[in-house]
Amino acid sequence: MVFDLERLLTEAQANFRLIRQDKPILSAQDAQEYYDVEKLAPTLILQTENGLLACIVSANRGRLDFEAMKQDFGYTKLKLADRKKVEKATGYPAGAVPLVGYGLPCLFDDRLLQYDCIYGGTGDPLVILEIKPQDVKRLNHILHCLP
Repeated sequence: MVFDLERLLTEAQANFRLIRQDKPILSAQDAQEYYDVEKLAPTLILQTENGLLACIVSANRGRLDFEAMKQDFGYTKLKLADRKKVEKATGYPAGAVPLVGYGLPCLFDDRLLQYDCIYGGTGDPLVILEIKPQDVKRLNHILHCLP
C-alpha cells in the first residue's frame, strides 16, 4: 500500500518524505518522541447522511464539535464512521487511513497551512508521511475547509 501512495505522490509532484519507524505510531502520544505533535494531521472518516467523507484535521485542534460542523456544512448526520465501513470504503483500517489516495470527498483543516510540513498516515503503522499541507489540500477532493 505504501508503494501505491509513494507512486501517487511522486506522479503528482508532491513535496513529501516517507519515514520508517521501529514501532507503530497509533496516537499523538506515540508520536511525541519522533515529531512535533502540533504538525500531526490524522485522517478521520466521518459518516454523513450522504455517505462517508474524510476529515483531515490538526491534532492541536482538540475534539471536533460535530454539532457545529453539521450546522456549518449543512449536514443532518455527522459522526465517526464505523470501523468496518472505513476499511471497506478506503481499503485501510480506521486509524491508518493515509492523508491522500483513499477516494473520498474531504474536509480539510486550514490550520494545517501554517506549517512547513505535516505528518500523517500512510496505511502502514510503521511508516509516516511528511508532506507539505498545500499538497494534501491539492490532492484531495475538498468539499469544505475547517477555519
